[in-house]
Amino acid sequence: MKNKWKSGFLLLLGINLLIIISLLIMLMMPVDQEEIQHTELKGDHVTFEVKSNKADLNKLINQYMEKEIADSPIEYQVQLRDEVELHGTLPFFSQQLNLKLTFEPEALDNGDLVLKQKSISIGSMDLPVSYVLKFIRDNYKLPKGVDILPNDKLVYVNMQQLKIKSDIKIQANEFDLKNNNISFTLLVPVE
Repeated sequence: MKNKWKSGFLLLLGINLLIIISLLIMLMMPVDQEEIQHTELKGDHVTFEVKSNKADLNKLINQYMEKEIADSPIEYQVQLRDEVELHGTLPFFSQQLNLKLTFEPEALDNGDLVLKQKSISIGSMDLPVSYVLKFIRDNYKLPKGVDILPNDKLVYVNMQQLKIKSDIKIQANEFDLKNNNISFTLLVPVE
């Protein structure tokens, strides 16, 4: 009977020592550290993905244009519907003529936005697109970064040249107005 107790005691002591040694080994082992994933900076900027809708973007665009072209003789505003519509008035002698331009937007791989001209009308009369675009380019103040290319019948919006507070830059990722799917990347300086 003495051997049973002695064997049981030694077995229990061995199990306890094994548990203590295992715990000490686990405590002494270095912690597995996963490599921290750093978001790649584009220059000295961090990026944020932003999704928007037509209603909010309409407000933002028109507020921006109001500040940028406050001293322009032509008054206009942008409406995002299934396409980009620019509505304005054009002084003609003592009258104000209604102006409507429609564009089909396309986000480019470099983050810029191209507005392909679909139609131009003054009052109820349709006019030649390239002639009117050239007239607007030559005679009216446009925000910095907006270039009109009359021969190509398009407006090129260099998104990174748009003047925004805090030196934030914008890149257009998707500009699908029919499905109300609009997304941008904001590039915020980290200095």
